[in-house]
Amino acid sequence: MTTHALPSARFAPSADAALLMVAACWGASYGVAQGALAHYPVLGFLAVRFLLTAAVLAPACRGAGRAQWAAALGAGLPLGALLMAIFVCETYGVAHTPAGRAALLISLCVVFTPFAEWLLLRRRPAPAVFGFAAVSLAGAALLTGGWPAQWAVDGLGWGRGEWLMLAAAGLRAVMVCVTSRLTRRHAEASTLHLTAVQAGVVGLGCLGWAAATQGGLPPLPRAPAFWGATLFLVLGCTVLAFAVQNWALRQHSPSRVSLLMGTEPVWGALFATLWLGETLGSAGWLGGALIVASTLWLTGRKGQG
Repeated sequence: MTTHALPSARFAPSADAALLMVAACWGASYGVAQGALAHYPVLGFLAVRFLLTAAVLAPACRGAGRAQWAAALGAGLPLGALLMAIFVCETYGVAHTPAGRAALLISLCVVFTPFAEWLLLRRRPAPAVFGFAAVSLAGAALLTGGWPAQWAVDGLGWGRGEWLMLAAAGLRAVMVCVTSRLTRRHAEASTLHLTAVQAGVVGLGCLGWAAATQGGLPPLPRAPAFWGATLFLVLGCTVLAFAVQNWALRQHSPSRVSLLMGTEPVWGALFATLWLGETLGSAGWLGGALIVASTLWLTGRKGQG
């Protein structure tokens, strides 16, 4: 037991930094994905993204033994199905929802995760985790420009996009808990092989879904902007991101991982401000500060995860 505890303690800070880097990539991914979706439909875009991911990872997976593949399939098949559900809900949701509202709704996964952990893993998080999850959600609300009550006053009702984003947030919370359970149960599966299996499930699943419901996909676009955006999402937001997340869930609890990933709206705001030229008001910067403060508390808290 001692030999397993020492690496976790030694690499916990690097896991925190890696998760923050992933959150930064995902924060930038909203604007990048919107550009790609201007050239190709949702299911086709997801199929291209994840099949390319599987192709990138395939050469590194050739030397795996039978036991490694059995473990990777045991964990990767259900996790891949869950991941496909998340991305389909989230991508269609963004297409039907204003960006600020979508960002607030997806950040609800930060609040959902402690409850999912309690329900699925039978492990009640420390009371402080609930409090800082609430602080993080409040920060996300300020960052994205308002509360659901304000939407009601403005006459903006909930539609299909809002419910899809809410479903994606709930599925994200379930995902980190199920990943934590399955990666510990199938410890022989390396992070690389697990990520490859998940990517294959999502890519083939979206391709099959498009064939069954849309009669197939149109020809691939030739626009350089589409392929540039897709490569960024494949390499930075899929290959690197999910490999890091799967590895970090072996080091930390789901609530810790979810809160670190909850900085995603902050990075998205910085990307929009510095790269896209958008403006962020004082309330938005205050919201970002609340999320960062929650993350710094979590990172420095000893004994968590």
